[in-house]
Amino acid sequence: MKQIYRHNFIVPDDAIDENGHVNNLVYLRWVLDTALLHFDSQGSALATRAAGGTWIVRSHRIEYLLPAFAGEHISIWSWVSNIRRVQSLRKYKIFRLEDSAILAEGEINWVFLDAKTGMMRSIPKDVQATFEILPEDQEAAVIKLP
Repeated sequence: MKQIYRHNFIVPDDAIDENGHVNNLVYLRWVLDTALLHFDSQGSALATRAAGGTWIVRSHRIEYLLPAFAGEHISIWSWVSNIRRVQSLRKYKIFRLEDSAILAEGEINWVFLDAKTGMMRSIPKDVQATFEILPEDQEAAVIKLP
């Protein structure tokens, strides 16, 4: 497992809004898509389904630092910062690869639910074991600009 998942792509034309740069909602879609790619890549989706669970977003925070434009090469870095009884905090940074500029950063608080009842439940050990945690106090040592 890797603590940090990296998803690279080129900004498509349809991500651009009337202001001429990537729309704020597109950033949210990108980080959610990246979280799911990471989730699938490490076996978390299989473990979650086997446990009869599902995940939902409780909250998200995005700080937009610089705009992105069509044709730019983007890298989204995503990692799990902590797991608590029923929730997990995932963080991310969005970089422009041409100049290593941080375009946005933030976090999403995910909550584990029973897939049948929709009620919160403790995250099973088998599901927890699929995540490699990068604690906040170790982020600076591990996260290096692209």
